[in-house]
Amino acid sequence: MTGRIGAKGQVVIPKALRDRAHVQPGDEVDFELDDDRITLVVRRQRARLGGRFAGSGMAARLLEDRASEPR
Repeated sequence: MTGRIGAKGQVVIPKALRDRAHVQPGDEVDFELDDDRITLVVRRQRARLGGRFAGSGMAARLLEDRASEPR
């Protein structure tokens, strides 16, 4: 598949690839440069939360609640 870089440097990932990689709006990605190749890597691991409620389970409940909200 071929794409084109827009005036703002943006590229659209074709839907077929997004579906196969299970990439959704809002997902975080990393860009890696290896010689002349740019690789996009989807971040599958969620950021660890901490602070005064660390270990309370509240963060997990909030993330579950957020995941169930319609996009």
